[in-house]
Amino acid sequence: MKTLYIVRHAKSSWEYEGIKDIDRPLKKRGINDAYLMSKILNEKVPRPDVFVSSSANRALHTGIIFCSTFGYPLANLKINKSLYSFSDGYLIKTIRALDDAFDSAIVFSHNHGINDFVNDFGNKSIDNVPTCGIVGIRFKIDHWKNIKKGNTFLTEFPKHYKNK
Repeated sequence: MKTLYIVRHAKSSWEYEGIKDIDRPLKKRGINDAYLMSKILNEKVPRPDVFVSSSANRALHTGIIFCSTFGYPLANLKINKSLYSFSDGYLIKTIRALDDAFDSAIVFSHNHGINDFVNDFGNKSIDNVPTCGIVGIRFKIDHWKNIKKGNTFLTEFPKHYKNK
């Protein structure tokens, strides 16, 4: 059994002119959402065996906040430049390339690729994974390279926890 948590990066800022897309930082709301959602996930599931992030600033910052909350060593956070592609093809390749010694993984990536992935590989239709949304999928496999349709067992979105 392999368990995957997909996290869309938290809300990013568009307020800086001339900054490259890959360098866009999180907004204050995004930082707050990342702390909120990482705490919620940490209370619900065991710490994933490996944390993998896109190299984009907003995804990486989201991943760092989750690492901090889970007590995962930052030195072990894997940064994958190909996750910045906005294509589910690179997300699939990244997941299939995970070391089989890891039974669980958490991946921080971007829209488009995430939406396509969770609908293609999970068994629950999700229109849109919002910023800092988390989707958990379990696969009845022994090797990451063999992922196919799995069981979507977790969907946690920031809007479910605001104004409570």
